[in-house]
Amino acid sequence: MSERIELTKSDLIQQEKAMEEVRKMLLDRYPNRQPLAFTHSYGCQQNISDGEKIRGMLAEMGYGFTNQESEADCIIFNTCAVRENAEFRIYGNVGNLKRYKKTNPNLIIGLCGCMMQQEHVAKKIRESYPYVDLIFGTHASHLLPFMLEKRLRGQKHVEEIEPHDGFIVEDMPIRRDGTVKAWLPIMYGCDNFCTYCVVPYVRGRERSRRPERILDEVRQLVAQGYKEIMLLGQNVNSYGKGLEESINFTQFLQQVDAVEGDFRVRFMTSHPKDCTREMIDTIAQSNKLCHHIHLPVQSGSNRILSQMNRCYDIEKYLGLIEYAKKKIPDLTLSSDIIVGFPGETYEDFCATLNLIRKVEYDFLFTFIYSKRVGTKAAQMDDPVPADEKSKWFRELLAVQSEIGQKRCEKMIGTVQQVLVDGLAKEGTGRVSGKSGGNITVEFPGDASVIGQMVNVQITEAHNWGVIGERQK
Repeated sequence: MSERIELTKSDLIQQEKAMEEVRKMLLDRYPNRQPLAFTHSYGCQQNISDGEKIRGMLAEMGYGFTNQESEADCIIFNTCAVRENAEFRIYGNVGNLKRYKKTNPNLIIGLCGCMMQQEHVAKKIRESYPYVDLIFGTHASHLLPFMLEKRLRGQKHVEEIEPHDGFIVEDMPIRRDGTVKAWLPIMYGCDNFCTYCVVPYVRGRERSRRPERILDEVRQLVAQGYKEIMLLGQNVNSYGKGLEESINFTQFLQQVDAVEGDFRVRFMTSHPKDCTREMIDTIAQSNKLCHHIHLPVQSGSNRILSQMNRCYDIEKYLGLIEYAKKKIPDLTLSSDIIVGFPGETYEDFCATLNLIRKVEYDFLFTFIYSKRVGTKAAQMDDPVPADEKSKWFRELLAVQSEIGQKRCEKMIGTVQQVLVDGLAKEGTGRVSGKSGGNITVEFPGDASVIGQMVNVQITEAHNWGVIGERQK
């Protein structure tokens, strides 16, 4: 386990000074208007949360925001490295920025996040996209004010991607994307080193935030009117490692559940090897914890799980599922599945299908294996052609679609408490939200109910979710 490093008050004072300096320089550069920033975060919830802190720093430095790249004076892409397709999309989007740089020479372009933490990616950006001004990895987002100051003073290229296991940075300014749901990281990094996954290499080793700091933030969010809080970590079940006080994830959930207020709590992501019956008991007994568990299995084949270094077998996994369903009768379950891992046979794939049929997940996040530079799986033989993997993938989607439809049909006639978070598809006259089990629920309504908890009786089921009528 790596050393847990927190930024000091002195570090934060220096950061504030840098933000003030940038603010003055922007006033000189844009005396007649507010400069505008465009930001976009790709990938997981942790990335989205990181993006909110980037926007917070930009706001503190004097930037307003725009949804149009063409209007921006600063563009920052917060990148994702989990899958190859995401990287290709980002490269394409960065290429499109060149034209804006030509029309606006003062435009500052920054790339940050997981992709940039990889030296081979940073090298490609330097060589192929020389108009990118800032490159910084996952461990350096808090350095954005210093980087912007250097760039505004005339330095052509500013880069911060030194390998590091990461910091814990408290008291960062945050500009949240919504007013109903809030992302709340409780830990960072990962120690698991699954053979297919690049996360431990780009986000560092596990490090937990102090519980009192997280609980203070929970109370602040509740006071601000947030109705749902998502606790984030690459493996939340490992929470507590490296802290001076003795606390585990289950004990921490109990503390969060005890916070006063009208709100509910979710968390992502649980690792099956660390998921405990005590955690399940806590969910069952809680007042605020949603009756939904996301428990990524990745494969139904013990042979493939061993090759993935997942450190559990299907028998242990199914034992947890059986216990959870018994303790929480209205539990909803979701999972992650990788199709076509190197060396996977059709027999292995069928074991995954059998698992899906046995568990009957409410919904799945499914992916075709994506080779990641630097991981052990990238060196494994991978004889199955891509078109065959795609065929398997379509077969899996068909099985899950049928299961999802049947699971939703069982909800017909029930009354679900729904947190409304937005309008449904244009033209339907409906609003959309999530049940406590994280199922999408739509019902007739308008924007006036967004942010409210309402009771909805389910009348119609689909494989994507359900439709109902609001109860008075």
